[in-house]
Amino acid sequence: MDLSSFVTSLVTSFLLFVVLMLLFAWLSRKPGNMFVYYPNRILKGLDPIDTGYAARNPFAWAREALSSTEQDVIAMSGIDTAVYFVFLSTVLGILVLSGLLLLPVLLPVAATDNSAKPSNSTTSNGTFNDVDKLSMGNIGDNNRLWAFLIATYWVSFVTYYLLWKAYKHVSELRANALESPEVKPEQFAVLVRDIPDLPEGQTRKEQIDSYFKSIYPETFYRSMVVTNNKQVNKIYEELEGYKKKLIRAEAIYADSKTTGKPEGTRPTNKTGFLGLCGEKVDSIEYYSEKIKELLPKLEAEQKATLREKQQGAALVFFTSRVTAASAAQSLHAQIVDAWTVMDAPEPRQLIWTNLNIKFFSRQVRQNVVYVIVVLTIFFYMIPIGFISAFTTLANLRKLLPFLKVIVDQAAIKTVLEAYLPQIALIVFLALLPKFLLFLSKTEGIPSQSHIERAASGKFFYFSVLNVFIGVTVGGTLFSTFKQIEKDPNSVVTLLAQSLPGNATFFLTFVALKFFVGYGLELSRIVPLIIFHLKKKYLCKTEDEIKEAWFPGDLHYATRVPGDMLIVTIVLCYSVIAPLIIPFGVVYFGLGWLIHRNQAIKVYVPSYESYGRMWPHMHARILASLVLYQLTMFGYFGAKKFPYTVILIPGIIFSLIFAYVCKQKFYRFFHDTALEVATQEAKETPNMEQIFRAYIPPSLSNEKIDDDQYEDALSQVPRSTSFV
Repeated sequence: MDLSSFVTSLVTSFLLFVVLMLLFAWLSRKPGNMFVYYPNRILKGLDPIDTGYAARNPFAWAREALSSTEQDVIAMSGIDTAVYFVFLSTVLGILVLSGLLLLPVLLPVAATDNSAKPSNSTTSNGTFNDVDKLSMGNIGDNNRLWAFLIATYWVSFVTYYLLWKAYKHVSELRANALESPEVKPEQFAVLVRDIPDLPEGQTRKEQIDSYFKSIYPETFYRSMVVTNNKQVNKIYEELEGYKKKLIRAEAIYADSKTTGKPEGTRPTNKTGFLGLCGEKVDSIEYYSEKIKELLPKLEAEQKATLREKQQGAALVFFTSRVTAASAAQSLHAQIVDAWTVMDAPEPRQLIWTNLNIKFFSRQVRQNVVYVIVVLTIFFYMIPIGFISAFTTLANLRKLLPFLKVIVDQAAIKTVLEAYLPQIALIVFLALLPKFLLFLSKTEGIPSQSHIERAASGKFFYFSVLNVFIGVTVGGTLFSTFKQIEKDPNSVVTLLAQSLPGNATFFLTFVALKFFVGYGLELSRIVPLIIFHLKKKYLCKTEDEIKEAWFPGDLHYATRVPGDMLIVTIVLCYSVIAPLIIPFGVVYFGLGWLIHRNQAIKVYVPSYESYGRMWPHMHARILASLVLYQLTMFGYFGAKKFPYTVILIPGIIFSLIFAYVCKQKFYRFFHDTALEVATQEAKETPNMEQIFRAYIPPSLSNEKIDDDQYEDALSQVPRSTSFV
């Protein structure tokens, strides 16, 4: 990429961001759009805009985001969101402190060295351009490489210092949340899996109750046996679907009553496939009859489920938070695959279908999934490397000669060279997350937050190996294939020499992510258009309108790995091409600002794990740091710097630092510390409400005896009072 294409990419991306920001400032003032721009505030019963529409200016959102405190974020979006901002601010601090030394020192050192030969340092299109002259690739004098070696250690030590501070801070956030006097159902319950086969003469409930009563005689409250709810859920969902359709039909009928036609027009529908064929019937009467048919069917299935479909897993409740915390981290059986006890997830988080999966089955599933992920990474590397190589204009001209007439035009060439490879890569990556979430669920993980953490890890390693390494290796091998064919031993040297040249690709990639990506995030143009289209043409009831504007959560499973990819890219190129550091600073600074606005006003968390994502964030930042150190070790070696071995202690120290952090901090994120759990609630917890919080809607029926509920499960919302 030449300098003009690089500047074109930056300028057009920036202008697009400005346009999207101004669109946001204008559209967010409209009362009809407040459900798109302020749903979190609306759901919490707050005024969408405190200061009124008229008093706002295009940058009011930024001022409000900057003035918000960590406690504001916790109050509106929870601990997990606050921890995400600790991650953003930590990475931002690493890049700012690194840049304070690297930019004023390394850029002049590289720019004033004229000893490097253009033929030895090439970009992806074979030219030694102005951007490369500001990189380590322009260094030919070994004495000047000492500055880059010292800078390598500076970045490492800054990272250690800020990560240590962040880990301590997040630990305090988690402790304060768990010490809260607010009663939370999951703090009084444990999840029990791998329950042994039933002894003769006992029911499953009697087996569980007798086991835990003997261990915790004073604080054991009751147990809830997990059941196979597949059939009852199917009937319940069908019933709820007909109820929604009935409400919709009644709303349509009410809207049809006008002054000229007070009797209105009763809606009709066809009973066949997708309502496209079959007998035409009165919708209100038809749905009412269906509801009447399904109610007794649901009640019968509920009784059958509670009586006949009990499984080898349960939720056990205690009257004390300390007992529940102690039980969750204690060994209850002599063998590992019996009476496995762990913290109970929130009711809304439980993945009921995974609870009965046995210990060894979970181990096999996990290993099979790891193999599938490795194969996916490997086979995805082929198309990503191909995309990286194919979408450069030089290669397009070679492989598709008929495009020469188009791509040789100056204006078109500049735009395509600025955007084509980056957009192709972003689109290709967007296809992956759902597959990784599916694989994580297949492992047998019992909670949604854990599934997202597992998927996030897979996506991170996939992104690093396929995007960072795949783009570098793929692009270089493709463009230098003939040279490698003549001299296979030159492949390592060619890869090392390609690093500064690939910096321009990643500079543009990062700029595209923060200007265009964050512009779309702030403006919410796509959700706004979808909401108004649904509201105008599809929605007839208040519930349907709410479904149309409900924003969901921050989607950590994809957002965090995306940020981690930028961390990896910026760290690995911070010394080789220091010009990338300001781009990283803008990415994380702008990301902090825009996500702060979205967290307080837009996104609604779907779960709370009290910061359990942080150890994974910390470990992956350190993984990026080690990859950066290895990259620098290899690049210094390729530059034939005689003191490259000095970098080895840095790699060893990073591994030691990771080990120390894990030993010191991680256990508290896996288990609840008993000194934290001893902070009892101000009011006596309502144990019956806590128990019923774990009963799923499909098993809730007032006609069923109370005792039968003891074998039910739960997804009841957290809004229930537990005191």
